[in-house]
Amino acid sequence: MINTPPIKAGVVGWPISHSLSPRLHGYWLKKYHIDGTYDPYAVKPEDLGSFIKTLAEKNITGLNLTVPHKEIILPFLDHVDDIARKIGAVNTVTCHDGRLSGTNTDGYGFLTNLKEMAPNWSATAGPAMIIGAGGAARAAMVSLLDVGVPEIKLVNRTRSRAENLAEIYGDLPITVCDWQGLSENLSGLSLLVNTTVLGMTGQLPLDIDLSELSSSAVVYDIVYNPLETDLLKSAKANGNITVDGLGMLLYQAVPAFKIWYGQRPEVDHALREYMIAGLGV
Repeated sequence: MINTPPIKAGVVGWPISHSLSPRLHGYWLKKYHIDGTYDPYAVKPEDLGSFIKTLAEKNITGLNLTVPHKEIILPFLDHVDDIARKIGAVNTVTCHDGRLSGTNTDGYGFLTNLKEMAPNWSATAGPAMIIGAGGAARAAMVSLLDVGVPEIKLVNRTRSRAENLAEIYGDLPITVCDWQGLSENLSGLSLLVNTTVLGMTGQLPLDIDLSELSSSAVVYDIVYNPLETDLLKSAKANGNITVDGLGMLLYQAVPAFKIWYGQRPEVDHALREYMIAGLGV
């Protein structure tokens, strides 16, 4: 009888103690009776390359990447699939026969969560505004344009970062707007998305006046701690359908878990409640 070792995976970030991914994957490993582990790894950006090279010898099958590693991981991989190249960021790495492959499941998680929590939202109803210009903004932007959103309005505190991102996707309908005029550009939107850490517990608030935003628009905040951010509270008061960020975390993990452990996990009410308990709310 051959004893197969536990399947090892984990999440890499700097810092990493805040990550809920170990709680999430641990729940599924227990639910599906899988002999595996999922551990957090605190790795400084300058040490990422050397850490990645040790995956095979450590028998680590897969990794999730979180801030600030999603973009800087790219040069260290042997293969990056089309969706990750298009987004320009990797959040899921698989180690097989010593070769490292990268993909990005953030767009899948972003859209699946949006469709579940705002089922009547239509991609073609009007422009979307994305606040932020990092890896999550890239995933949201690419996935929204892929499903037919006619225009992305991109806003970032450092305008040059938004302009650089728009330039990378120069053939796509992306308009960079001023941070100072953020509230004045809300008219006519069908979707408003915050992809920054503004409004997260321990971070600066996101200062935005929603009075110009139509009540028919959907407001989506990828922050999940707190679960209901000030942005979402303001949106509810404005009559908007709101989407919190917890579902994106849950759904982006589904394809990765399937790749590494061979079981496609289910996102359900019990899981959501378990994860909310982990937030202490």
